[in-house]
Amino acid sequence: MSKEFKTIDVNAMAWEEEQNAKAGASLFKKDLVADADTGMQVSVTKYPKGFINPKHDHPCAHGMYVLKGVLHTSKGDFGPGSFVWFPEGEIMWHGATENQDVEIIFITNKKFAINYL
Repeated sequence: MSKEFKTIDVNAMAWEEEQNAKAGASLFKKDLVADADTGMQVSVTKYPKGFINPKHDHPCAHGMYVLKGVLHTSKGDFGPGSFVWFPEGEIMWHGATENQDVEIIFITNKKFAINYL
């Protein structure tokens, strides 16, 4: 990661579509920051209504700050202003409710990988 100050106009960025074969649908991302040394990443992610990332775990911890909609998870439902932290190795699923898209800030503590169960 650059050691210089950085600012990003996230609203001016286009959504990048990412197909998720396990979910049978696409999610959308705006990548903001990545650290080549630690693997830490920050992105804005949008799960379309009804999108569920099925049961999985990660070799990294990750957090999700809800901007819009409701984050539907194996631990409950969380609305705007909620921050959800999943520790490394925890089995989970998450996505959007059937009624609306959810937009989150997605943060990892090291290189992201996903293992579907």
